[in-house]
Amino acid sequence: MFIKEIVQYKDKEIVLKGWVASLRSSGKIMFVQLRDGSGFVQVIIDKATVGDEQWEAIKGLTQESSIVVTGIVSEHPKKPGVFEVQASNVEVVHISEEYPIGNKDHGPDFLLDKRHLWLRSRKQWAIQRVRNTIINAIYEFLNYDGFIKIDSPILTPTSCEGTTELFEVPYFEDNTAYLSQSGQLYLEAAIFAHGRVFDFGPVFRAEKSKTRRHLTEFWMMDAEAAFVSHEENMVIQENLISFVVEKVLANNLSELEILERDVEKLQKVKAPFKRMTHAEAVKFLQSAGSDIGDRDDLGADDETMLTKDSDVPIFVEKWPKEIKAFYMKRDEEDEDLVLGADLIATEGFGEVIGGSEREIDYDILLARMHEEKLPIEAFQWYLDLRKYGSVPHSGFGIGLERLVAWITGVKHVRETIPFPRMINRLKP
Repeated sequence: MFIKEIVQYKDKEIVLKGWVASLRSSGKIMFVQLRDGSGFVQVIIDKATVGDEQWEAIKGLTQESSIVVTGIVSEHPKKPGVFEVQASNVEVVHISEEYPIGNKDHGPDFLLDKRHLWLRSRKQWAIQRVRNTIINAIYEFLNYDGFIKIDSPILTPTSCEGTTELFEVPYFEDNTAYLSQSGQLYLEAAIFAHGRVFDFGPVFRAEKSKTRRHLTEFWMMDAEAAFVSHEENMVIQENLISFVVEKVLANNLSELEILERDVEKLQKVKAPFKRMTHAEAVKFLQSAGSDIGDRDDLGADDETMLTKDSDVPIFVEKWPKEIKAFYMKRDEEDEDLVLGADLIATEGFGEVIGGSEREIDYDILLARMHEEKLPIEAFQWYLDLRKYGSVPHSGFGIGLERLVAWITGVKHVRETIPFPRMINRLKP
């Protein structure tokens, strides 16, 4: 059995297999915090119960030693609803060497160098458990909403948006490939077969950025849907995010407690979300003291300022065309704007979703690609989609690590992925 199931076994004998997360001894009694992957529990080992011979072996336990415990589950005398194990037998599987990560404060570089061990700590354990819930919730919501998973390629012949720096990969016969920055364009091809599709996998950005919100390798969920307008696209997104937050609150309260996350703020994250145009956002920010220009992108400080007093994320929509991608559909009411929206999370966590309605006219799309000097031959297959049954459609992408950071309250995305890759880090 697992620690997460322990509540079902009050006053019964169980067997647990795990690792010593921490321990302390008081004379002839030892208190062990045991971790088995599913959770943590206190094990009380009494010398009088286990006997002298076993006690001698147990005295040698160190942090991260592995053990098998047999004992009776009991409720903590001072903490109703909290359970512990009164050990009757302890089998030592392995005595760990002195563990390099102690209870003292360590710098981020030291901890990242020891990432393979740091993952075991309570906080890091909690983050990854929440991440797992988020991933599964996204799958559950999209599958229920008629989306099927389509795997887009990781090796691509060119950029998705034409501007972001890419990682080059030598390919056969002196060709060059690039690590994907998004599966979006390939998903657009799949909607003509399946209507609603999504992918979920690693993507790569070669931007030389060192902010707390950036990684060079991260996980992205892209979704595309046929016959979905810009407004309908935002409704899908807000319902998805609301569903994900609800699932985390239902399944990960103990993890959120470890992370000291204010769950009351998460409980307020319910659709519908606020909406404002880019022009409205700029006007608000300028009145609040930002030096943002009328046709500028939002900076991190702007995003924080924008959502400061909001209980729910905010969609910033209808952006100036020059700061958004070529494939976004123009607003019929103002050709200088595109029907795109960024979803800005609360509490200063910034953009977590970017999406738009897509341009469906072949000639308009071709003209834009010429304007941005994109390699037409490499994109010809994408243009073909506008020749054979073109339909209105929209899509969006979620950066998993940013979403995990917001929901868990973790300030730096490097802690939200098991093994972060950044401009200055490629190991372990």
